[in-house]
Amino acid sequence: MSIGHPHLVAEITEEILRSGPITFARFMGLALYHPLFGYYMRQTEGISEEQIGWSGDYYTSADVHPALARALARQIRQMDDLLGRPDPFTIVEMGAGKGLLARDFLAACAEATDSFRHRLRYVLIEHSPAMRACQQNHLAPWLDSPGTVSWVNELEQSPTGSVTGVMFSNELVDAFPVHRIRIEQGEPKEVFVAYQDGRFEERLQALSTPDLSESLRRLASLGVTLPDGYTTEINLHALAWMKDVARVLGRGFVITIDYGHTAQDFYGPDRPKGTFLCYYSQMASESPYSRVGLQDMTAHVDFTSLAVTGQEAGLHVTGFTNQMSFLMGLGVEQMLESLEPGSAEFQSIIQLLRPEGMGRTFKILIQHRGITEPQLDGLQFKPFFGSALAATAGSNTDVNR
Repeated sequence: MSIGHPHLVAEITEEILRSGPITFARFMGLALYHPLFGYYMRQTEGISEEQIGWSGDYYTSADVHPALARALARQIRQMDDLLGRPDPFTIVEMGAGKGLLARDFLAACAEATDSFRHRLRYVLIEHSPAMRACQQNHLAPWLDSPGTVSWVNELEQSPTGSVTGVMFSNELVDAFPVHRIRIEQGEPKEVFVAYQDGRFEERLQALSTPDLSESLRRLASLGVTLPDGYTTEINLHALAWMKDVARVLGRGFVITIDYGHTAQDFYGPDRPKGTFLCYYSQMASESPYSRVGLQDMTAHVDFTSLAVTGQEAGLHVTGFTNQMSFLMGLGVEQMLESLEPGSAEFQSIIQLLRPEGMGRTFKILIQHRGITEPQLDGLQFKPFFGSALAATAGSNTDVNR
């Protein structure tokens, strides 16, 4: 089995030999986002349709059927009404993949007979040239309308409070580089990556940043305790991203769709090795040190930590649900009623809803700012009991409303 992309492996090993073992987060960041050779960044080979999709390393809800995009269009139209139909109404999609969700969303909005599509501005945050080229290909029909669709390299480039509308992501946070820690004799140690005898090896060292200690203290305050031998991930990048999202949103909503859990489930006893996985040709493995730069790497999302970080930055939790309940609240049953039960399209929508699959695996966190206790159709069904995001109890918002 190949150790990985030869140029990328050379770059990583050179850094390790020069400066010593690197954190797993640094290793994962280089494997995915090295500007020339990272999995998502390779320009010469590109991000092909075969790399992401039915025949690729993994697929997303947007690859399955446009139903999610159509439901989002309905939900965001309701959000537009609650915000008083601002002009412009801006949607910022962060990490848009191939651009399929944006394409299907804009196609659904093209049917609007009111002012919405004329007020709409769709901004894609994308720093991968290969991904951007793929997105531009799928969004070509809308590029002739000045101002409707545009791109920005980094969220950090967006001015503070500049967005009135919705900031949205689908399967973005799971691709952020994560720190891996292991509890040894009651003390947290961090996983570092060394290089020896032609292969990458793990080393346990002291935590690389006080932010990890702070995250562990927060988890302890939620009643989360990690036993000896427990290995898990802490996604500091996700927390920094949420703070930046809160900075950019002046008034409106944040929608985060991804596979993940509440903190209590994420760090539960049934995940003693964490949630980190690699994907190659839709085969999962726990081997990050082979096919480096040639396979996807991912970790599930701790939605409690995202919600708490957002709340501290001024984002109130509107609700927390799963994909099945979200789609049901937004009329997916009506879509199914118009289709033949045996048709391929019918079965594709069912795949998005299936409880043992995407329907419950994918969670949706919605937050808001500048509006009082909004009621949303996508949150009318409550898949969780009580306050699922327990860390937000004491806010003025019921997380399951």
